[in-house]
Amino acid sequence: MPIISLLQQEDFDPESIRVLTIAFDRAWARFKLSRSALAEEACAPSTRALLAKQIIASAQMGERNIERLINDGVTYLDGVK
Repeated sequence: MPIISLLQQEDFDPESIRVLTIAFDRAWARFKLSRSALAEEACAPSTRALLAKQIIASAQMGERNIERLINDGVTYLDGVK
């Protein structure tokens, strides 16, 4: 699930959408590198959805720093899996 489909349901400005998309892509890449067994294709869609929702939740609280969004997303997934 690309994050963009969820972002279209929210009220983010274009720059925020750009930042959140970058953060999502980088967080997913980092997660896959560190947890390759958990990021297998079978669980990838649900895991990607969890990541997207966490990044969006952080952004709804005002976070726009890409590195903090990435770290928050990956840390969240580490706690879930």
